[in-house]
Amino acid sequence: MTASKIIRQILANPLLATSKHFERDAKQRYSELVQLINDHNHHYYVLDDPILPDADYDQLFRQLVDIEAAIPSLLTDDSPSRRVGAEPLDRFDSVVHKLPMLSLDNAFNDEELLAFDQRLKTRLREDADSAETAIDYVCEPKLDGVAVSVTYEHGVLVRAATRGDGAAGEDITENVRTIKTVPLKLRGSGYPAVLEVRGEIYISSADFIQLNERAASNDEKQFVNPRNAAAGSLRQLDPKITAQRPLTMCAYSTGFVDYQATPRTSNHKIANNHIADTHYDSIQQLAEWGFFTNSEITRFSSIDKAIGFCSTLAALRPSLSYEIDGIVFKVDSFLLQAELGFVSRAPRWAIAYKFPAEEAITQLNSIEWQVGRTGALTPVAKLEPVFVGGVTVSNATLHNIDEIQRLDVRVGDTVVVRRAGDVIPQIARVIIEERTTDATAIKVPTQCSVCQSPVLRLDDEAVTRCTGGLLCSAQLKEAIKHFVSRKAMDVDGLGDKIVDQLVEQKLILTVADLYSLELNVLAGLERLADKSASNLIAALEASKSTTLAKFLYSLGIREVGETTAKNLANHFGSLPAIIKAAIAYGFESDDDHSNSEELINVDDVGPIVAKHLNAFFSLERNLEVIIALQAAGLNWPDIDVKSADQLPLNGQTWVLTGSLETLTRDQAKAQLESLGAKVAGSVSKKTHCVVAGPGAGSKLAKAESLGIEVLDEKGFIERFLLTND
Repeated sequence: MTASKIIRQILANPLLATSKHFERDAKQRYSELVQLINDHNHHYYVLDDPILPDADYDQLFRQLVDIEAAIPSLLTDDSPSRRVGAEPLDRFDSVVHKLPMLSLDNAFNDEELLAFDQRLKTRLREDADSAETAIDYVCEPKLDGVAVSVTYEHGVLVRAATRGDGAAGEDITENVRTIKTVPLKLRGSGYPAVLEVRGEIYISSADFIQLNERAASNDEKQFVNPRNAAAGSLRQLDPKITAQRPLTMCAYSTGFVDYQATPRTSNHKIANNHIADTHYDSIQQLAEWGFFTNSEITRFSSIDKAIGFCSTLAALRPSLSYEIDGIVFKVDSFLLQAELGFVSRAPRWAIAYKFPAEEAITQLNSIEWQVGRTGALTPVAKLEPVFVGGVTVSNATLHNIDEIQRLDVRVGDTVVVRRAGDVIPQIARVIIEERTTDATAIKVPTQCSVCQSPVLRLDDEAVTRCTGGLLCSAQLKEAIKHFVSRKAMDVDGLGDKIVDQLVEQKLILTVADLYSLELNVLAGLERLADKSASNLIAALEASKSTTLAKFLYSLGIREVGETTAKNLANHFGSLPAIIKAAIAYGFESDDDHSNSEELINVDDVGPIVAKHLNAFFSLERNLEVIIALQAAGLNWPDIDVKSADQLPLNGQTWVLTGSLETLTRDQAKAQLESLGAKVAGSVSKKTHCVVAGPGAGSKLAKAESLGIEVLDEKGFIERFLLTND
């Protein structure tokens, strides 16, 4: 029976006419209604091709709601009524992504896109030891919205999450159910048992205008731009509010895919657990399963042809119904994507080309010198507010005095402000022709605006710094926030607002004072009740047992990140040895010469990092703080230093993939590095071994195809943690 005939039959026979009829046919009618209304929603919102009049749709929807009210047990996850909005939430739960939602590197011109293509071809040649590999690219508009992940199990939507920090986001399932372009149940057949689809949620330009017009008529606050409106709508604790917002989701890729419960037939081609062999074909498949996809997505056989698409789409940009800020270039072949792999935060096989920045003209009213965690003074231009790049801009960074001199900018000047995407607004140039006689030159202050300490600019640096160190409250706040952060001392519960109060009320003057805080003092702070204060005291106590690398990183020494701190710890083994080498750096006397260059023998430590280490440990006040921290009970084991050739995995490259169950990824990586191995993010012919946990995908497949040794987590632990002294 055709859809139109079923519609006429249902409309001609009201379901609730008699109790007997209702009881006999309710389940069957309910299934028909769900299917019909979902079909209509797909045609109306995804295909822009309605299949029935609004009045008929409203009558069908009313019948559906009546059945659900009478027999609640019939309600299914894919019911169109779920789009109206569920009950309000108390908070959003956290969701860990099975595959990280990584960000993309950026390109701003044709040369950078050509360099991207050349990097990929060079890497593929090295891995394959063969001639240049041809690369097909897929280009798609870079939508200016909010990235989300939606997961389906056996075709039914079960979870939706924000990107968050890439590793974990917030559970926004009930809000996403209200979006008409998100299928509650996949269409067709052949989909995996578990399918994660990633996409961008946005508000079209026309819908944004109507949204703000409605807000204005109700005397409500208007949104600044469509992206903010979309983000705010998704984070409503009441899904009924989200349901009233005109949100659209455009699918642009897949994430975690599991065909385990779906037999793989000989005529169903699957590459590396993807739903197709190429990215372009996977987008077509998602469209067949009911997702809204972008009609401008195009595949090209070379980088030159793909670059030509940039000008084409840029010309179309003003006429598009949605906002974009660039084009995403992706390698089409999933097999090539697997070979290219990832760096720490981004895939090698994709890049975002950003359109030229949007600009506006305004006036520079004054300069404010902000003091950062390291004491750097940054000039911030206070502007006459101007709308540019979708937001109202009143501040713009000038970076440093060199930038001020390069621009020849003065207070009172008429300036051009540039903003591209989420980049911090900048002053692009000065309109000299409009300069007035009362425009005043910008001078670097001689004193810190926060603590009034003298400022200093080294000959080899463009940055001017406050010399107040730990005496400067601006630096102290940021130094403490860094000190207690997760990758440093990891003091849970000591958030930014609490740190601000502690410093502003002069309850702490150095990071060492954290460990002398008392319960009654903390409980008296805003946002801290007795239980929270007690938990914070416990967290501070727990943080006293740490590692040398974490402690070194927590000190906030310029250019000393996690990796450098770890390399220093492993090379010297103890803090006194590091301090001795740092202070000795640069000395040329006979007594000290043997130690003067030892610092730059450490991996990742060059002359610049060595100078920062020397400057930090040469200041008596910093050593006093370290002594106070150790007196407060901070401790860590020294490291048994071995030469590289004594380490069992020296010179080997290992890869971790999948979910580890006993160890965290960081713990496994640290163990491998302590044994001399380099831990890489992708598998190549140079990989010595792969440690694979549950959910391992393309990396495991590639390792097996190359004949590389693979260990599960148990085998890794037995080989290195149980037998290694």
